[in-house]
This record gives sequence, C-alpha cells and structure tokens, in this order.
Amino acid sequence: MMRFYYQSHCYLPLRRDAIAGLLFLLLFPLLLPCFFTPVTHASPSTFSEWNVPKPRHLSLLRSALGRESSNREQSDLWAPLADQGWRTFLESVNSTSLPQKSEGYLQVFLDGGLNQQRMGICDAVAIAKILNATLVIPHLEVNPVWQDSSSFMDIFDVDHFINVLKDDVSIVKELPDEFSWSTREYYATAIRATRIKRAPVHASVNWYLEYVLPVLQSYGIAAISPFSHRLSFDNLPSEIQQLRCKVNFKALVFVPHIRALGDAIVHRLRYPPGESEAVSSNYLRETTDQYDKQKPQKFVMLHLRFDKDMAAHSACDFGGGKAEKLALAKYRQTIWGGRVLNSQFTDEELRSQGRCPLTPEEIGLLLAALGFDNSTRLYLASHKVYGGEARISTLHELFPLMESKKSLASSEERVRIKGKASLLAAVDYYVGMHGDIFVSASPGNMHNALVGHRTFENKKTIRPNMALLGQLFLNKNIKWSEFRQAVAEGHRNRLGQLRLRKPKQSLYTYPAPDCMCRA
Repeated sequence: MMRFYYQSHCYLPLRRDAIAGLLFLLLFPLLLPCFFTPVTHASPSTFSEWNVPKPRHLSLLRSALGRESSNREQSDLWAPLADQGWRTFLESVNSTSLPQKSEGYLQVFLDGGLNQQRMGICDAVAIAKILNATLVIPHLEVNPVWQDSSSFMDIFDVDHFINVLKDDVSIVKELPDEFSWSTREYYATAIRATRIKRAPVHASVNWYLEYVLPVLQSYGIAAISPFSHRLSFDNLPSEIQQLRCKVNFKALVFVPHIRALGDAIVHRLRYPPGESEAVSSNYLRETTDQYDKQKPQKFVMLHLRFDKDMAAHSACDFGGGKAEKLALAKYRQTIWGGRVLNSQFTDEELRSQGRCPLTPEEIGLLLAALGFDNSTRLYLASHKVYGGEARISTLHELFPLMESKKSLASSEERVRIKGKASLLAAVDYYVGMHGDIFVSASPGNMHNALVGHRTFENKKTIRPNMALLGQLFLNKNIKWSEFRQAVAEGHRNRLGQLRLRKPKQSLYTYPAPDCMCRA
C-alpha cells in the first residue's frame, strides 16, 4: 500500500507536467502564429495585432471626441468648389486623321497596381500615336504583392476604349495569327530582337523614334517590357499630351459590373437604409423610388493607404512597440534585402519631412481638426490595413458612421471582385470620383490618380500637408486649439484649388495647363 502511494505521489505531477507541456506545444502556434508563418507580401500583420498599439496622441484624441462644429463651418466644409476659371479641352486631339498604313503592332507589358497600370495604358496610347503603330490591348502583369491576374478586359470596358480612340490610334484586342508567337512566355525564355527591354524611365519622343520605330519597321512588331513610367511628361507635342488626358479621363471606363456595384455603394452612402434594413443581395436590381423624397447625404471618401508594404517601406515607428519594429524590420529584409532609403533616418527626421504615412488615428485627427464632426459619413477605401481592426478602432471612434465595401454590399454582390485587388481598387476609384470630398492618408498612385481626375472635373479634394502634420504630431504638448488652428491654416489652400503642372510632374496628377485652359 505504501508503495502504491509512493508511486502515485511521484508520477502524478510528472504526468500533469507532460500534459501541460503537450498543450503548450499545441497552442503556442495559435497564440503566436507570427513565429510559424513565413514573412511574405500577403502575410498577416500578426505582431501589431497581438501588441495592440495604444493611441499615440491621447490628449488630442480626447479633445477631438468632444468636438463640436458650427452650422456655418459645416456648410463651408461641404460646399462644392467654386468655378476656378478653367475648362477641359480634348477635342483638338482628333484634328488629324489616322494614316492609312500602320508601321506595325505595339505591345506593352504593364506592371504595378491598378493606377500605375492606368498611367501606363495612357502612355502606351501616346507612344502608339507617336510611332504610327497599331496598339494591342495592353497586357497587365500579375501583381507580385496582391497576386491579381485580372486582365485589361476584366477591369476596363474595352469596346468603349477602342471606340473613343478610334480617330486617334488604331487599336486591336489581339494580334493576328502571323504574330501569335509574340507572348509573355516567348520573351521570358530568351533574348528576342522584337523586345525592347531597356526603355529609360521618362524617355523622350526622340528615343522612341530612334530605338523602337526601327524594330517596328524591321519586324512589324515591337514589345516593350517592362513598361511603367516610360514616357516623359515634358517637351511633348500638345496633341500628345491631350491624347494622354483623353485616354485617362474619357477612354478608360470600368466594366459595367464595377460601375453597377459602385453606383449601389454611392446610393447607399447618400440614402442610408434604416437600422432595421439589411443590405439586400438584390439591391442592384431594385428600384430607388422609395428614396426620391429623401435628401441625399454627403460623404467623404478616405483612401487609407496603410498596408504592411507601406508601413515597412516607410521605416517609421507606428507605436506597436519592439515586436512591431522587429516584424517590420524582418519584412524589409525579406522583401527588399533591407535596402530601404528611409532606414538611414530617425523617426523624428522622417516625420518632420512628411515622409511617414498617416496612421488611421492621425488621419482621423486631421479630419476632426478640419471641422468634420461625428455625423460625417466616411467611406473607407483600403485593401488591407496593417494591424487590422485594432488599428482602425480610433478612427471608427471618431467617425462612427464609417463604411466600406464590406459593410455596404452583400457577399453576393462582391463575389465578382472578391480576392481581386485591381477590381477592389476599381470600385474604390469609382466611388472616389462620386464622393463629395476625397482625402488620402499618404501620397501614392491612388492618391495621385484621383487628385488629377477630380481636378479635371473641379471636385473638392483634401491634400494633407504631410510635413506640417508630422511636426505637429511630434509635439506631445500641443493643445487641441493650437493643433486645430495650425491644421486649418496649413490646409487653407489644399482643398482642391487647381495647381499648374511644373516640369517633371505628372499630367495625370496635374492636368492643367496641358489638358485644361482658362475660360
């Protein structure tokens, strides 16, 4: 009996320890998945989610949550832009008829995201015009970040595109059989005489005439790959500049199902359903007679550019502690080999220079300081936010009427765009063009594209003063009244006022004076 008691006394704790150890091994990957998941472009932001960052500007946040705005202030905020005395002009593009004979077929292979590819399409049309070439509908490369294989025809209305430009450039949907060998796979396997591989960034007209035209004339086809930012913005004939704008602002129209979903989202923002009404999967087929007597509401389109790529590449500190710094440093090393220009500067230096993207908390404080109250309807355009819902919670607290594609459209309505970054971005672009106000948390291709397009249509756009905001947020003792006054003064001329393009600047962001003239 004593023996039995002795064995139970000694081995029971050991058995418990073994069970506890086994449970720990089983549960550890679930508790800290970041240690068991490879760091890739698509990997989740686990470090920031497990180390939820606290508000970095708590004093400002408390004051902002209790803010009030006068009726006059609200009226000024939402008032559309006054006529700035500029008019669009693109009709002169069609002044000359197409030559009867083309020099050959021009292919381009476009990398980047939707808006970078959009600019590339415009440049491709311009180069086809310069070379008197027949443009083949551009090939969109699979984006290495989002792994989206959407084609031109998946995103843009190709028939509309060809029809709008029929008097400017000859365009075909695909190559004739005699050139069917000219494919991406063909150029990936060896050096080919018909491939233009080293087109300089922002190349001149003369470069294309000297290096690409002879290839066209010799082989009847030329393929330019890679093709991104490969045409200068300066020293081009006015008709070429206007043609680029015509492509961007008139020829590139999204496919019908993107426009339909965008219209549904805009309608729901303007005429929000009652609390008891659920989003209907048949909304796109429903009539809107019931809303005719309702007064349409206004909304702000916010492009929150705060994904993991952006956060890591900026090399800024976002308040997630050592774990977040380690995760972003490891990501930089994995993706870019640690070679990130901003890494040589301190966080304070980067912020004072306006080189850090605004966090959701900071863009919320900016909007609050500008006078937007908690009744503002906010449409959030973002693919993935680094840190997930925890990172957005402060913004949502400031603007409880914040919406997104997911909250405004049913899963059935979103099925055709699910998991397709370019189509998701296309819906956001469409909604952004219909918003009363557009603002982006940091400069980038979406920001630049929408700023240019809205400038072309004289729509209000807020351009954050990144350097000013960086300096204000570094001041931990600043009071709400001081912050609000500084923000108001620093953005007085950044609310959609037209700016003329300067040398080397993109006409897709600054369409005047190339594509606009004084009335």
